[in-house]
Amino acid sequence: MMRITDVVKHLLIINVLVFFVTLLTWGDPAPELMGTLLSGSGEFADWERYRFALFFPTSPYFQPYQLVSHMFMHADIRHLLMNMLGLYMFGSALEMFWGARRFLFYYLFAGLGGMILYLLVKYLEISSGTAEEQVMKYYLQNVPMLGASGAIFGLMVGYGVLFPDNVISLLFPPISLKAKYFVLIFAGLELVFGLGIVNLSSGVAHFAHLGGALFGFLLILYWQKFGTRL
Repeated sequence: MMRITDVVKHLLIINVLVFFVTLLTWGDPAPELMGTLLSGSGEFADWERYRFALFFPTSPYFQPYQLVSHMFMHADIRHLLMNMLGLYMFGSALEMFWGARRFLFYYLFAGLGGMILYLLVKYLEISSGTAEEQVMKYYLQNVPMLGASGAIFGLMVGYGVLFPDNVISLLFPPISLKAKYFVLIFAGLELVFGLGIVNLSSGVAHFAHLGGALFGFLLILYWQKFGTRL
């Protein structure tokens, strides 16, 4: 079992604490209020813990702190466990390779990159189409996005680039793949789901995942060419 490095350990603790503290302190929004909330006419306080998720900047629920806080929020225990498993699987190896400061910068950069691509795609969705379609798409700005998935996909790409021939074994499905193939398959699936070629209607922010992967990859290319002072 790989040793958990310091930054990874602290990120794990922060994410777990934020999930349980916000859940126990505020809880989830009341289901009967969701229609009003999504219409933009609800009270911000009624979003409960989702006030720390990210709303589109034109939403009446948007707050600047959400640009960072959303990366430490998770929808449910399954969402949290999946992301923390990815942080454990890929994070410690990258932190040992780069060092603590460089790793933390990469993690946050990938997470913010995921947010940027997500917001760009959502802007295109909201602003396109007929006037009637735009009225319906108005509700999109009031759907919050949350999770560390953009940062985790950045870690996955970093691991695949730096350790391409390391074998990753999955429990479900029970297969083993070299890291370079693992990354390519997952990135391809996210693109397929994000473009709607296969529609799972899962509410997953696929372009946030792709944004984290893309920004992480570009940062590695930059470091390889120009180095870093971190």
